[in-house]
Amino acid sequence: MHCGRAMPNPTSCLDSAAQRQDRISRAVAGLRRGMLRLCTLALVLLLVLAPTAGQQAWAFDNPDLLPSQPTPVIDLAKLLTDSQRTALEQELRDFEASSGWKLRVLTQYDRTPGLAIKQFWGLDERSLLLVADERGGNLLNFNVGDALFALMPRTFWVELQTRYGNQYYVRDNGQDAAVLDSLHAVKGCLAIGGCQVVPGLPQEQWLLTLATSILGGLIVGFAAFPRKPGRRFEWAWVLLLSPLWLILFGVFGVAPIVTRTNDLLPLLRNALGFLGGATAAYLIALQTLGRHLNSSEES
Repeated sequence: MHCGRAMPNPTSCLDSAAQRQDRISRAVAGLRRGMLRLCTLALVLLLVLAPTAGQQAWAFDNPDLLPSQPTPVIDLAKLLTDSQRTALEQELRDFEASSGWKLRVLTQYDRTPGLAIKQFWGLDERSLLLVADERGGNLLNFNVGDALFALMPRTFWVELQTRYGNQYYVRDNGQDAAVLDSLHAVKGCLAIGGCQVVPGLPQEQWLLTLATSILGGLIVGFAAFPRKPGRRFEWAWVLLLSPLWLILFGVFGVAPIVTRTNDLLPLLRNALGFLGGATAAYLIALQTLGRHLNSSEES
């Protein structure tokens, strides 16, 4: 008999309620016991694994990995050949003697000297430490002294890391080239008193500037097609949309080129792409939207 129907049995209703309450209490107690057991197991695993983790961390931070003789390059990961390492060591020594800038290279994989490297090399505000470690998403990391930030801003180092340390550049050119090319870019900028951007225009970056230039031209072309009979060019619409196409063509299409290279060929290609996009969009709009507007006015 259900308690919700007419003339229920009070004793049955009370028994049913008591049984439900008892089941709920048992379920809550079981849940508490399960949570307690889970916490106990997690604590036991933590206590068991903690000594192992501590030993591994100590092994990874080992000043004994430092060489006995002073050298500007410590190649623990063996990314460089012997001839490359020898040539790079001499190159960095000569650069430090002539300029006063201290460039250092550390390559590592499963072992690292850790903070002991700072004292070993005497890193200061005029120092740059390049760390090459392929375990991360990017091969390169830079520890930059404060004096270097005065000549090359943080955006420079981010661009330097993403250009030479990304997996595609490393795959196509090798880890050794990523290390050497990034160092040569830094040396070139220091030789001319600093850089705001990384010199050179990679192929993928030029393609991006070309795409934005063409997109800016398309906007100009669609804005310029005549809306009324007797007109050939809508200057008002072009000027109205000028903030958009100027940003696409000027800021993203031209500025990255002129700030990174003196080569006029990519600049000429982007200008032709802009004009080609504008012409194509103008003719397409004239043949589609223009005819539709004219037919609407005639009807």
